[in-house]
Amino acid sequence: MAQKIRKRDGRIEDFDPSKIAKAVHKAFLATRTQDGKKAEDIADHVVELIDVRISGIPGIEDVQDIVEEVLIKNGYAAVAKAYIIYREKRAQIRKAKEFMGVKDELKLSVNAVRVLERRYLLKDEDGNVVESPLQLFRRIAKAVALDPESEEEFFKMLVNLEFLPNTPTLMNAGTDLGQLSACFVIPVEDSLASIFDAVKDMALIQQSGGGTGFSFSHLRPARDIVRSTKGVASGPVSFMRVFDTATDVIKQGGKRRGANMGILRADHPDIIDFIIAKTKEGIFSNFNISVAVDDKFMDAVRNDREYELINPRNMEIVKKIRAREIWDLIITMAWRTGDPGVVFIDEINRHNPTPHIGEIESTNPCGEQPLLPYESCNLGSINLAKLVKDSSIDWEKLANIINIAVKFLDNVIDVNRYPLPRIDEITRANRKIGLGVMGFADLLVQLGIPYNSEDALRKAEEIMCFIQEKSHAVSEKRALVHGAFPNFPGSIYEKPIRNSTVTTIAPTGTISIIAGCSSGIEPFFAISFVRNIMEGTKLIEANPHFEAVARERGFYSEELMMKIARTGKLTEIEEIPDDVKRIFVTAFDIAPEWHVRMQAAFQKYTDNAVSKTINFPNDVDIKEVEKAYMLAHELKCKGITVYRYGSKSLQVLYLGDSFSKYVSADDEYSGGCPAPVCPV
Repeated sequence: MAQKIRKRDGRIEDFDPSKIAKAVHKAFLATRTQDGKKAEDIADHVVELIDVRISGIPGIEDVQDIVEEVLIKNGYAAVAKAYIIYREKRAQIRKAKEFMGVKDELKLSVNAVRVLERRYLLKDEDGNVVESPLQLFRRIAKAVALDPESEEEFFKMLVNLEFLPNTPTLMNAGTDLGQLSACFVIPVEDSLASIFDAVKDMALIQQSGGGTGFSFSHLRPARDIVRSTKGVASGPVSFMRVFDTATDVIKQGGKRRGANMGILRADHPDIIDFIIAKTKEGIFSNFNISVAVDDKFMDAVRNDREYELINPRNMEIVKKIRAREIWDLIITMAWRTGDPGVVFIDEINRHNPTPHIGEIESTNPCGEQPLLPYESCNLGSINLAKLVKDSSIDWEKLANIINIAVKFLDNVIDVNRYPLPRIDEITRANRKIGLGVMGFADLLVQLGIPYNSEDALRKAEEIMCFIQEKSHAVSEKRALVHGAFPNFPGSIYEKPIRNSTVTTIAPTGTISIIAGCSSGIEPFFAISFVRNIMEGTKLIEANPHFEAVARERGFYSEELMMKIARTGKLTEIEEIPDDVKRIFVTAFDIAPEWHVRMQAAFQKYTDNAVSKTINFPNDVDIKEVEKAYMLAHELKCKGITVYRYGSKSLQVLYLGDSFSKYVSADDEYSGGCPAPVCPV
């Protein structure tokens, strides 16, 4: 029997006859033909003919030609046709990748390769791609590893798409830039020098691929006195325009659009101007904004009492106002535009691991990483879609990935080249990392659990509790060898630990596209849809788990997938069994309460915070938005972000309607907020 096979690119690999049987089995499923042992018999026959006809090493095209011949001669013309169509599709995918100039040994999706080509793969001076995805992962593993053993562990984990780090690590590891962190917070104090120092710092961070968060709460309000000039202050909202404009300029020459979080305390005198700052679409397009509300404010809202607005310049009370008025305005604007979100700042600081160093006032752009001034954090996510074995979670494999991933993220702190000395200093002093997950929706459907169910909430807590306990144990073990984080004395920890925070739930975005899984802890946004890959190029994408079930259950067809793509949902399609509909729910099938409860389930066992979009249909009553905000506070979430479909005219996801026949998504959209301002 042949021992080796020649791949299309000339590489020689071990010959595995089981791959022939798998491919034939898929063709049988595609035609709803009963398989039994037929696929294995066909594969055996193919192997016999290879040995008879081909001397030396067979090529992969030779093998596939023989498969077609054997199928036809054995009376499986329809199966042969399905197999031929599959080959043609694969050929088209290869041609698309060749057009992009990418050699892909990992058989990633066309869109994954497109994202890699545009953002991550190294290019020469003429813009030509000079590395493959496999070489990208080797570059990253080598740059982050501190010894050969770790390099191989990291490389295997990355190549298997079991874990991927945040975008700056993918872009910059092993390059001259070498800035690997995604999340930064820069302080803004009440002086012109501090404001423009912050703008400069932001520019350097965003140039390297990082996202920045700011609290503008220390700035004196508009029309307040400026003694040095005898004039009046511009206020926080006016100065935010400077940051927004600078981000616009920076992103024009970068690989990644700049992203900011702007936060203002609810007791700032300019809070109303801040809440309505994004009323006009296109204003502050590089900012997500959130109101920092404390327990005192929330208590005043619940009891319909007044609270005080305080001038941060002199801490004098400017006036009193009904908390409910501000709260209602927040809700109204969130319903209307998707902004502002809310951060529960006291809840964040109750879990501040280093309260002796300072209070946390801001987060990164998506809200999942609360940070001290000048602090940074690097993130990475475990692909839960890869952890289902025999319809249950492979806990042993998960534990092994956690062990390697924590080591990886901790190493990043040491090999990183920070954009500012002050960032270098405090980041190394606190050593925050953020290990999270992606592919949660994929895991649920593989386990047969609906996203909007108590079982799903229990599974979320079970998984995150396991990750929290194991990752902390790894960090504690590393502290015994390498030392605890320098600011450990005075921290919340009793036992020495290497990292002051270990877990974070990020929105993942492009890394989940590369991994071929759902984004973060978000549900699927559609079961079948049209992906806008390149200018004028669109591809139909179907959820692979649904496709597998449909083939297995005998109701799959290309026509069905196109029918689903009109709405993205299964609810009104009669030929799909009810039990399948219950499992394969989408973001807009799920009541907002379940979104919030899922966020809270993960937050329960997460050191930092959880990025999660609470999706609403276009016609939702505004009272439902308020319920979601209140529930998030009751369940001890650290913040909340909502999005009502259609509340912005420009989106990265469009549901099928009279203007667009099919659900369509931009190439970098993987779930969560459909608005382009979300830096995911």
